[in-house]
Amino acid sequence: MKRLTSILLCLLLSCSAITAQNKAGQDKKAKLEREIAILDQQIKDNNAKTRNANTTLNLTRSKIKARKGLIAESDAQIAGIDTQIRRQNQKLDSLRRRYDEISAKYDQLVLTAYKNRDSRVWYMYLMSSESLNQGLHRYGYLRKMARGLNTQAIEISNTREQIAAEKAELEKLRADAASLRRERVGELDRLKKDEANSQQLVASLNKDKNKYQKELNAKKKQVEALSREMEKMVKKSASKPKTEVDTRLSGQFSANKGRLPWPADGPVVESFGQHNHPVYKNVKLPYNNGVNIALAKDTAVKAVFDGTVSNVVVIPGYNQCVLVQHGGYFTFYCKLASVNVKAGDKIKTGQVLGRVDTIAGETQLHFELWEGRTPQNPEFWLK
Repeated sequence: MKRLTSILLCLLLSCSAITAQNKAGQDKKAKLEREIAILDQQIKDNNAKTRNANTTLNLTRSKIKARKGLIAESDAQIAGIDTQIRRQNQKLDSLRRRYDEISAKYDQLVLTAYKNRDSRVWYMYLMSSESLNQGLHRYGYLRKMARGLNTQAIEISNTREQIAAEKAELEKLRADAASLRRERVGELDRLKKDEANSQQLVASLNKDKNKYQKELNAKKKQVEALSREMEKMVKKSASKPKTEVDTRLSGQFSANKGRLPWPADGPVVESFGQHNHPVYKNVKLPYNNGVNIALAKDTAVKAVFDGTVSNVVVIPGYNQCVLVQHGGYFTFYCKLASVNVKAGDKIKTGQVLGRVDTIAGETQLHFELWEGRTPQNPEFWLK
């Protein structure tokens, strides 16, 4: 009975760990699927309005990255289920061996009882005792045999039920693995289509380089204007005398590095820093002081930490922008269609600052994070 209890305990602990692992995998897959849906809509909007091949290529490559992440997660889940199936088979083998052992023992007890089924035999067995003590021992033996029969019968029944339950779980695991493999085949087919679209866009960009070079130059001017405005606002705010509240807020902000909430939920389609053009290898894209996050239309944009609204400005190509000061740190939220705050407002973490805008077919939040007058990579700060 102790061995069976140990087996059941191992099964319970293993199932708990597997359930937690599967939940994490499902959450990750759901997030990637949401991101792919957002990127799909962005591509449709861009193609319907501006047909900007640079933008479509960037979005398509972001979608390919997310699609590959989805396939990798499916591979991990399939591998995990295959491991579970192997363990399940081992557990079933162990339970079957245990079942055979207790069945054999039960059969032996039944056989002994059958051979001595005549009550007179039991009576003579007790009465032939040489002493009262021996008689009591023999009586105890007979009672123990009877209890043993009952105990073995119960254990056989429990083990049989456990084997049936584990067989059912094994069949479910096999069905889950088959379903995941079918999903994976579908994702691979969609990935091939995305990669084919990407190659067509590359060919289109190579065919008309002058046209797209002009678009890049226009974007560069917008980025430079944004950088100048941001530097001017940060310089003005940073030059003000620091209060005890500012110092405390700076410390709290810094202590939350890597744990700040995202301003909105969506895939990063352009990361921080300097990048080369994906097709024109010798052409550098404008330096990105933040990250661009693709979002669904009308998504609410939220503050990542407590602070004070320093400025609300309108910048060509970026529409409305909100600068929030957190002591010696600043966060900058651009490409907003509407704004819910004004300069001087005290805000809390998670407070809605405004809603994202769709500009030239792109529904993206441009987000920056500065330490004093130095831009930081937001992805190092956000959880």
